[in-house]
Amino acid sequence: MKEVISKNLIKEDHYKSMFIEDIHIVEGTYLTKAKTLRFWSSFFVILPIFLQAPWVRFQPNSALLFTFFILATGIFLSSEPSKKFFIIGSLLLGVAGSWLGGSLFWGWLSAHPILHIPVEAVALPLALIGLGTKWKIGSSFYIASLVGTAITDLTIFFTGLMDRWMEVINADSEIAPLILQKTSENLINIKPLSIIFIIGFSLWFLSIKIAEYSSINTSNGRSALVSSYVLQTTLIVDGIFMLLAILQPNLSGLV
Repeated sequence: MKEVISKNLIKEDHYKSMFIEDIHIVEGTYLTKAKTLRFWSSFFVILPIFLQAPWVRFQPNSALLFTFFILATGIFLSSEPSKKFFIIGSLLLGVAGSWLGGSLFWGWLSAHPILHIPVEAVALPLALIGLGTKWKIGSSFYIASLVGTAITDLTIFFTGLMDRWMEVINADSEIAPLILQKTSENLINIKPLSIIFIIGFSLWFLSIKIAEYSSINTSNGRSALVSSYVLQTTLIVDGIFMLLAILQPNLSGLV
């Protein structure tokens, strides 16, 4: 009986170490500095605009399959013996979730904005579970990205632009940029600008507060910082999107 109990305790400790316990940070572990963590968190938020958006529009199947490359890379780096690249591996797992949702929606369902958040949330159950494991950084990235996307959609809805979404998506490739440009120009009015400012300021304030109470020296702290960086970058990306939609709609990723 004593041997059975001992074996069960060993197994329990093994599984705890495998999934829950924080990793041991060794010298030279990548992304343990705030600057590098910020850079890569922001990079993976911006990447879909310039890579995934045009790719999934013309080759949705290959864009979707790329999800598994990101996932495999994340798993490989997470399981690397020295754990030097564990943090970026964990981050890539979150990126894979975001990439999967984006590929599914923009590849086949983009004409149905009501499905945007439900489809983007395809990996949410796994991400919520992941918050209680050592892969919480990737989970935080995915959840913060999803929150940012939801807030962006709400902003589009409250500014009255949601109805034009389907019109832009379904329009001819020559007409769509003109519709998007005209629609975006309508934002330059007191009411929509006030809505954008209030929502944008609230999100920025939240991200700053999260960063203030977070530490780069712990796994929970790094996860919180990733969430903060993702929210901040989302605001910047939305600003870039609006400018592109007005000045150069073809580069916005929506047409």
